[in-house]
Amino acid sequence: MTERAEKAMQGAAEAGAGRNEPELGVLPEWDLSDLYDGIDSPALKSDLERCENEVKAFAERYKGKLEGLAETGGLIKAVTDYEAIAETMGRIGSFAYLNYARNTGNPDSAKFLGDMNEKLTAFSSPMLFFSLELNRIDDAVMDAAFEKDEALARYKSWFDELRKARPYQLEDRVEELFHDKSVTGRSAWNRLFDETMASLKFDVAGEQMSLEPTLTLMTGKDQGKREAAFHALTATLGENRRLFTQITNVLAKDKEISDRWRGYEDVADSRHLANSVEREVVDALEGAVREAYPRLSHRYYAMKAKWLGQDTLNAWDRNAPLPDQDDRVFDWDSARDMVLEAYGKFSPKLVEVAEPFFGSGWIDAPVRDGKAPGAFAHPTVPSAHPYLMLNYLGKPRDVMTLAHELGHGVHQRLAAPQGPLLASTPLTLAETASVFGEMLTFRSLLAGASGRARFALLASKVEDMLNTVVRQIAFYTFERKVHLARREGELRSEEIDAFWMETSRESLGPAITLNDGYEVFWSYVPHFIHSPFYVYAYAFGDCLVNSLYAQYEKASEGFVERYFELLKAGGSKHHSELLAPFGLDARDPDFWSLGLSMIEGLIDELEAAQGETTN
Repeated sequence: MTERAEKAMQGAAEAGAGRNEPELGVLPEWDLSDLYDGIDSPALKSDLERCENEVKAFAERYKGKLEGLAETGGLIKAVTDYEAIAETMGRIGSFAYLNYARNTGNPDSAKFLGDMNEKLTAFSSPMLFFSLELNRIDDAVMDAAFEKDEALARYKSWFDELRKARPYQLEDRVEELFHDKSVTGRSAWNRLFDETMASLKFDVAGEQMSLEPTLTLMTGKDQGKREAAFHALTATLGENRRLFTQITNVLAKDKEISDRWRGYEDVADSRHLANSVEREVVDALEGAVREAYPRLSHRYYAMKAKWLGQDTLNAWDRNAPLPDQDDRVFDWDSARDMVLEAYGKFSPKLVEVAEPFFGSGWIDAPVRDGKAPGAFAHPTVPSAHPYLMLNYLGKPRDVMTLAHELGHGVHQRLAAPQGPLLASTPLTLAETASVFGEMLTFRSLLAGASGRARFALLASKVEDMLNTVVRQIAFYTFERKVHLARREGELRSEEIDAFWMETSRESLGPAITLNDGYEVFWSYVPHFIHSPFYVYAYAFGDCLVNSLYAQYEKASEGFVERYFELLKAGGSKHHSELLAPFGLDARDPDFWSLGLSMIEGLIDELEAAQGETTN
């Protein structure tokens, strides 16, 4: 699943405001029956009973015997049995979450999600031995097993990733304790955050609004409404700051305890391991982006302030539209046609994979009370299909969100044949198809625009890229400060606020005034709660796609074929192996420079053409 950095946190979340307007046409809604008919489905009940029995039988059949099976050639059966159970459990978990996401305010859906999470945690406990025991098998034994069994060798990349965790693996009973307590630990605090945030109301000029419509006002053309929305956000978030500080402290400490027991050196090492990326690669990315702040965000926002006739931009004006920004409302059919046309120009095969999402109940687009915020693509399980969630209001940004999430869906469908253990793509590559699909759509729109409309479209794209690269690296830097400081003791709200303001000033530059109240804006960013250090994956993905797109523009022979092979690989190959056919290497500093140069090039183009905005 994927939610979209600040563009998703703010852009896609912004799209969630308002109501369904008649001019949008008939918006699709999910049909979850491809998973289960409902929470009382006989098939669901059967799968729950089967899982409970199969996990016990799995443990009885294989526990304490894996090394012997590796030596005698029987390990492949254990792997495929494990994979089959994972598939069923994944189907149950996906259904429970998607059913909840449709209406997070429904107490029955919330209870069902909680109950299913507890059951799945209990089911998976007897299977914890599997990965732990596999990691205790000698490397020479495993290498010999791969040589003897071609079917087993297909899973070698999964074993390789698994064995990277060996230095951080704990004694079996401790692992089981960590696993069982997760439902009353991190998961419980995550749910508290989500339900609290969904219930908050913001007083905008006497009107009580939820988070998303309030954020939307901050992207509208009415400066007075933008400012009123800003103050409403700061007031309500400020009133709840103590709770969000407590949630942040608890989760940061929970992570510190886990990291300490496992022996991780750096606060982000567990994320790097999960992402299958080396710490030095992420350090190089962070360093390159922070070094580029003056050339990118500082420079752009100084230009934007002049375009809007201001010396500096207030915090509520940073995402304000330009006077000539596209105000058209695109109905659903037009949005679908625009995205599929852009995809088709790249490859008809891309359209072939994307088309089933439309008209099949695979997309949920309307805005509804209680619906989860933002946008995401949930891969579910390989035997089913992904589900896309949008909050569609017909803005140009919503069209780009559709292109983005559809890219995720295409990636997930193409990788599905890899199976449950190999289909999942590390976060560092998970944004590839989504950002690439968004870029294809943007370039298609840009080709049909001219003059001031083209200028506004370019500016909008630059802002999206700044939110995806600059802001996400600033978020990563902020998280590092919070987690490092939490190792020394509990943090006061004022300390977290200070970290937020420090990283915001550094990343946004002197052309942005961080008005009173902005210091509490860290509190509504869900990524900090759900997935610590997740955010750098967006910057990684955007720079990666910028570099890929530069290769595509060179019309290098065979690019389309190589691109599809990258997507089909899912998580079966390391990023270095997948990027090699394109002549790209994330360990090379020039890789990041190439990605950032595309953003800088668009800013150059805006600077050269900015006279048009005043003519």
